[in-house]
Amino acid sequence: MPVEGFLRHRGLIALAVAGAVVAACLLGVVAPGARTLAPQMTALPPLAITYDLRWLFGNNRPWEGFALTYACLVIARAAISAVAIRLAWPTYLTAPRWGAVFVRCIVFTLVASVLLSPVITLLFGVSLLPFSWPYLAALPAMLLIVIPLAHGGIAGGWWRTLPPARAVGWLLASFVVLSIAAAVMVGLPAPAAVAVAGLAGLANARAWYGVVRAVAMEGAAGNGSWARLWRRREPGGRPRRALPAPISPLAALTAFALLVGVTRLLFVVAGTTPIPGGPGILPTKAAILAASSGQPGDSQADRLTSAVLVIPGFGSSCCSASQSRDLIGPAALVRPFSYAGLDTAGRPLPYGLDATDLPLPLLGDRIAQQVWRLHEETGRPVDIVAESEGTLGVYAMLAEHPGVPVRSVVLLSPIVDPGQAGGQGQAQEPSPGGDAVSNEALTEIVRMAGALSPFGASGAQQLIGSVRADGAAYAAAAVRNGQRIRWLAVIPLADAVTLPVCDLPGNVVVVPALHGSLLGDFAVDKMARRFLTDEQVAGAPQMKDTAEVIAAAAAAWRMPVISGPGLACTG
Repeated sequence: MPVEGFLRHRGLIALAVAGAVVAACLLGVVAPGARTLAPQMTALPPLAITYDLRWLFGNNRPWEGFALTYACLVIARAAISAVAIRLAWPTYLTAPRWGAVFVRCIVFTLVASVLLSPVITLLFGVSLLPFSWPYLAALPAMLLIVIPLAHGGIAGGWWRTLPPARAVGWLLASFVVLSIAAAVMVGLPAPAAVAVAGLAGLANARAWYGVVRAVAMEGAAGNGSWARLWRRREPGGRPRRALPAPISPLAALTAFALLVGVTRLLFVVAGTTPIPGGPGILPTKAAILAASSGQPGDSQADRLTSAVLVIPGFGSSCCSASQSRDLIGPAALVRPFSYAGLDTAGRPLPYGLDATDLPLPLLGDRIAQQVWRLHEETGRPVDIVAESEGTLGVYAMLAEHPGVPVRSVVLLSPIVDPGQAGGQGQAQEPSPGGDAVSNEALTEIVRMAGALSPFGASGAQQLIGSVRADGAAYAAAAVRNGQRIRWLAVIPLADAVTLPVCDLPGNVVVVPALHGSLLGDFAVDKMARRFLTDEQVAGAPQMKDTAEVIAAAAAAWRMPVISGPGLACTG
């Protein structure tokens, strides 16, 4: 084959660069928080389709509007892909007809959309309940699906073959470039961000040229390394037609199924089923009075000037002994929270697997009830140490009970800016045409995930539905009503993938850990105790810088944020 330079395809370069630049300009006006996604407008088809679907699911439309918008997106994406394929086609080879390319691109867009819809639904769930585990599952799943589709729509029999290795390489390189471009665009003024989008568009053009050339050359040679696996020959040596099997869609579906199977296996091997403990032995009245009066000899009681309520996260159990509570302070002052509530004697009730799946208003009420009970018993203001779902309950409590006697709050693995898909700081209104498609799809994904996990098919449906309805409004109200409260947020580095893109406030500490693993970590528990005893707490600055970079790069593959930075960026 003759050598042909990339720069000779000026039409392809103009299309990719202009599309990215125009998208950056428009998003900078109508959706500044999503400007970093602009280069994906002209990306390779599998990545560009994820861009389209995230906008579609993020709009949260009922079925009629969803179907109409989806049809428009399919036609527009197929048209852009068809034009890019023709412009990238090697001039020394006969180019396919426009009509045939357009039809192939429509078919590919439909197939890829169906395969990617579970991943996009999971990302929609992350926008409602932002924590790292579903995002860290969605991103590998997305790559496992798009890799077998790297050549989709380019050749006539794309669905019967796997992509050339070079096409896969260009797809992965494009994924990396788009992530870096998103991270770079975050802190730039508008003109510079548009310029970066243009450079990313140029990289998109080069990826288009590389993929189309690899597929075209393999088709011309007829014996590419991957194609040989599926070619059959007649007894006389003549090539036989390839079997009409959808090889690449089946490969993408198999990869996703393997990921689901591995997830289930991890649950089984890890044995994460929480075992509810028996009710803890509450301290005697004499012990409470002794701790409240600060008798000498107990250094922790001397330093701890308040009572402490410890709220674990989803899937926890109550109320056996806890090293975390022992480290934070004496048992007379440190009390476990029970998702099941209190008995008539004021004891925290033990609870089982499904007790943590609570709607936020009820969770906030129960936290407020137990805060008041602890305050009445000790005569002291109450500090709260809450992890994961417990942080959502704290938001709900402060929103619905602004007068609770809370002095300080330590948030471990906090859910930052919940309910983003419902609007910034506003409760989501129900769709006039019924429940939105994205909401219905999320309900099915939650049911499937619950069936894979030890928590049962119901999973966290009540919690997620409540966060969808009230999460953003509760978080905004907690910021308003919590001005008098001292705050400390300890964020695991893994959760950086779901953090808002901004400079993190000074009361945020980032530690190398996974989501939900901080309560019980000796260093973190010690940090919480230092904060509650009014000692200085500081984290490693480089960890916070790393988290901000990861957040900026990860935002390239999250749901679009229509408005600017969320509440977490303002402290």
